[in-house]
Amino acid sequence: MSPLSQSTIEKIGYYVYLLIDPRTDKVFYVGKGCGNRINHHLLGALEESTKETEKIKRIREIQAAGLEVDHTILRHGLTEKEAFEVESAAIDLLGLENLTNLVRGHYSLVRGKMTLKNIKTEYEALDALFDEPVMLIRINQLYRYEMPANELYEATRKAWKVGPRAKTIRIACAVYLGIIREVYTVDEWLPAPDAPGRLMFNGKIAPPEIREKYIDKSVAHVWKQGSQNPIKYVG
Repeated sequence: MSPLSQSTIEKIGYYVYLLIDPRTDKVFYVGKGCGNRINHHLLGALEESTKETEKIKRIREIQAAGLEVDHTILRHGLTEKEAFEVESAAIDLLGLENLTNLVRGHYSLVRGKMTLKNIKTEYEALDALFDEPVMLIRINQLYRYEMPANELYEATRKAWKVGPRAKTIRIACAVYLGIIREVYTVDEWLPAPDAPGRLMFNGKIAPPEIREKYIDKSVAHVWKQGSQNPIKYVG
């Protein structure tokens, strides 16, 4: 693919582009950039020293088959901020699991693809009220919308640096962006085998009379602004 001329570069500004596998006609990478960014991936694939990510591997496979990667510019004439938004929306629409991108786009955690139910939860959640001891566990780095129940449980139950008080707790809540996403009853606390000095719990989803008190409720008010501690005791 020949490089873009300087005249074209000046006219199109920032853009969002798609790399398409000609063997399947499916998009395998979404990117944003300016200048000749769209061609950099192909140049990288030609250099033996380039680390073979899934994207580079796919490009090399296409080239080895005697074909060329198809390039499509999805939107152009954008500001950098607009390009970030379009890139993120395209990744959400196509699904990160169907692409060779390593991460979701910018702002996807707070403004990305959500069901209507999730939108209502995010913006209409009532404050949780606690009448019993509860441990709140923030899992902001691990949570994703619609994640399977078993993955959410594993992300919530281990492995935490907590003191003796934890062993008195029988209710634990998974928290993401200030909202309770799931509620568990704790059967036991025990040392985490792969994390010395940290604990994990065994438990199960709480019965309806407990779960319905807390699920989808806001706990943003119980953490001090800027607090980094993922654990909070309430009740």
